[in-house]
Amino acid sequence: MKRRAFITLLGGAAAAWPLAARAQQPAMPMVGFVTGLSSNYVTGRKPAFRRGLREVGYVEGQNVLVEYHSVEGQSDRLSGVVTDLIERKVAVIVAVGGTDPAKAAKAATTTIPIVFISAADPLGAGIVTRLNRPEGNITGVSILGTSLEAKRLGLLHDIVPGTSPIGVLVNPGFSDADLELREVEEAAGLVRRQIHVVHASAESEFEGAFASLARQSVGGLLIASDPFFASHRDQLVALAARYKLPTMYHQREFSEAGGLVSYAPDFAEGYRQGGVYAGRILKGATPADLPVMQSSKFEFVINLKTAKELGVKFSDNVLSLADEVIE
Repeated sequence: MKRRAFITLLGGAAAAWPLAARAQQPAMPMVGFVTGLSSNYVTGRKPAFRRGLREVGYVEGQNVLVEYHSVEGQSDRLSGVVTDLIERKVAVIVAVGGTDPAKAAKAATTTIPIVFISAADPLGAGIVTRLNRPEGNITGVSILGTSLEAKRLGLLHDIVPGTSPIGVLVNPGFSDADLELREVEEAAGLVRRQIHVVHASAESEFEGAFASLARQSVGGLLIASDPFFASHRDQLVALAARYKLPTMYHQREFSEAGGLVSYAPDFAEGYRQGGVYAGRILKGATPADLPVMQSSKFEFVINLKTAKELGVKFSDNVLSLADEVIE
């Protein structure tokens, strides 16, 4: 063989080796992340979820792929997104925000592991039948957001004392709406405050709901925990400012965006725990061996700048309860 031909052949073989090696490498596992929350909202939660994956040895883009899908509040699209993920043979489905994503995933597959991250009650919603050892292919993180409405109303009563009614904004389409209302009604009875309930299940209904509250001369507003409301944080904070309503919110991001006060679980910690569970399943754990985790840390955040604009003065007792005060 001529020397030139030998070099050409050797060079071609060398170029082929990396291709062959890549072909023999196993494909990276894929996590399908599906949510009813807005994509803008989920963007702020991704770092915590990725941190959880890293804790168990998975780095997105290096040894695991994550596909993020948001239906932007259109729950009727969830089943289609989940079906597509199943057809693409994802290793884990992470279902986030309320109970609808988890229900859609559970209805679609009994074999692919599912990790839910939700502020709704997983037992009441029928996602799992036991917390300590969930059955089937689903486990997750219960952030306990919807079981805090009584605490939120009690704090709001202390912030805006008196006898004026307190407004409550509820999404009637949310699975835990009835539970939230029962808690609020019981808490209102204990502090002897009337409540005025308004509903909104679409962004176009926000204005009418706030106008109704203004006509009722409510002293404050409680916005119930709901993924739909979380996805429209900026609109709700702006309306509360325009109608000059002291408002209690269900996530700290509302206070960071200019909302008066929020009392909420540490959602970032919940997403981190969800990432840990997804990673442990990728390593071989089964959902039945992973008990449903529950929130243990809560944050009361006060925005003093907004308080000054609304003319709200906090008592020393309320200020002493705050975990964070935004100046």
